[in-house]
Amino acid sequence: MAVKLYGLAKCSTCMKARAWLDANGITHVFQDYRDAPVDSGTLKVWAESLGGWEKLVNRASLTWRNLDDGLKTPGSAKEWLSLIAQFPALIRRPVTAYADHSVTVGFSEKRYAEKLGIA
Repeated sequence: MAVKLYGLAKCSTCMKARAWLDANGITHVFQDYRDAPVDSGTLKVWAESLGGWEKLVNRASLTWRNLDDGLKTPGSAKEWLSLIAQFPALIRRPVTAYADHSVTVGFSEKRYAEKLGIA
C-alpha cells in the first residue's frame, strides 16, 4: 500500500512515523508542507475526511496559542484555508494519506499497524 506523509521535516513526530514506516518496510513519500504547501482542494478533502477543520488543526500547538484571538474563530472553509496558508504549522502532524484515499493525523504505532495490515 502506498503511503504519503505530510508534515515538517524537523518535527519529532514526523521523524518517528517515518522511522516506523522504514523499519516495517513500508514504502512512503514525505512532503514538507512548508517547502511544498498542500493545495486547498486536498486540505478540504482532509478536513471532511477527518470530520472537520478542528480535527485537522492542532489547537494545542504553540502556533495556535500565539495567534491573535481574532484569528481563532474561522467561520468558513475559506477562512480556515487562509489561516493554514499563513501558518502551515497549524496542521496536525503528520497527516498520513493512504492508497484507499483515507487520511489520519498524528502517529500511533498501533493505528499504523492496523491501517497497513501489519500483525
